[in-house]
Amino acid sequence: MAEQQLPFSELVQVRQSFPRPVVTSIQAAVTEQLQQLQLHRRISPGDSVALTAGSRGIANIAAILQTIAAFLKTLGTQPFIVPAMGSHGGATPQGQVKLLERLGITESACGCPILSSLETDLVRVGAAGWAIPINRQVRQADHLVLCNRIKPHTSISGELQSGLVKMSLVGLGSAAGAQWFHQRLVDHSLDELAAHVAEPLARQLDVIAGVGIVENAYQETALIEAFAGEDMVAGEKRLLQRAVELMPGLPFQDIDVLLIDQIGKDISGTGMDTNVVGRKYNDHCAVDGETPRVKRICVRALSPATEGNATGIGLAEFCHARVLQQLDRPKTHLNCLAANHPTAAMLPMDFPSDRDMLRAAAATIGPPAGGDVGLVWIKNTLALSELVCSANLAHLAGLTITRQLGQPSFDEKGELGFW
Repeated sequence: MAEQQLPFSELVQVRQSFPRPVVTSIQAAVTEQLQQLQLHRRISPGDSVALTAGSRGIANIAAILQTIAAFLKTLGTQPFIVPAMGSHGGATPQGQVKLLERLGITESACGCPILSSLETDLVRVGAAGWAIPINRQVRQADHLVLCNRIKPHTSISGELQSGLVKMSLVGLGSAAGAQWFHQRLVDHSLDELAAHVAEPLARQLDVIAGVGIVENAYQETALIEAFAGEDMVAGEKRLLQRAVELMPGLPFQDIDVLLIDQIGKDISGTGMDTNVVGRKYNDHCAVDGETPRVKRICVRALSPATEGNATGIGLAEFCHARVLQQLDRPKTHLNCLAANHPTAAMLPMDFPSDRDMLRAAAATIGPPAGGDVGLVWIKNTLALSELVCSANLAHLAGLTITRQLGQPSFDEKGELGFW
């Protein structure tokens, strides 16, 4: 039955649309891009080629890696996949292989061996002679192909964010590389590190190609482009602009309470995408010029795929008690320390039911405009084509209303249903 004591207005389910370019043939697109690089001029039959696989869920990633590996085999080389995911997968070789398996990346699916090891060698690069940890198997390979999705990062700003360059500095160094990178970000931007470290590192590791992937707002492959190693930084900057254009978002300037069904590493590097919730530069409020301006974030659960890694829960002010039951503290602490973001692991206030959590959130936002608290309810920060919000917010944003829901209703335990 409806809970009259909560000061929320009538809720509606709404739909929003985003641009939807889609790659129709993964194999054809990847092969065409690699053919343009004329790699046969740079490699010889029998050469070993390391091919990177990250920890993020990327649409069609197994098919993309399989096509790259198959193409490299036509040149007579011996490709192998190396997990390039920093400290993810519990920072163990076995954990990283299992993480790849959950993403569909296996030896049988990709047609080449997967060699997982956390052993690193220090590689000195740049005028400053910085010693960077690099995976030993990558270091010993004759060549390297980087493959990753390019998108806005949850905390890094600039012309380079999440993509190939970041993978070369973080993913290739295992846990030690992740720590090295995030410590340097305290005093240097990724753009600076790219110029002074990533570009000379690419030459030392003989990066013969970078394969950049851009997804649309529906988590579909929108664009695939391959660059020669020397053109990778410029190419990634260009693709990042396209990724920003295609990225989904919330259609509101101001939100009193944002209710999120699930956060997790399979959804975003910080569990919830800070670009979506307006907290890229400050964990608990938007900075000048940043939207949406969200007063309070409430989290209902962790995603099953995150396996207890609650990185990003520190961005929420409130959570359901089940979040703490699902929480794997060592895994969360390891990830947040490696990312040099300890506040991302701090725990919000927890409550035994949705009703108690929302009541507490509503009581802390100050006098709401019009007397009712503006609520936005999403499944996660990836699935944004359909959402639930206060009716007044829907009208202000000009959204298409697909269903009238009335005031929030709870079961006998005080829990909301999954809409």
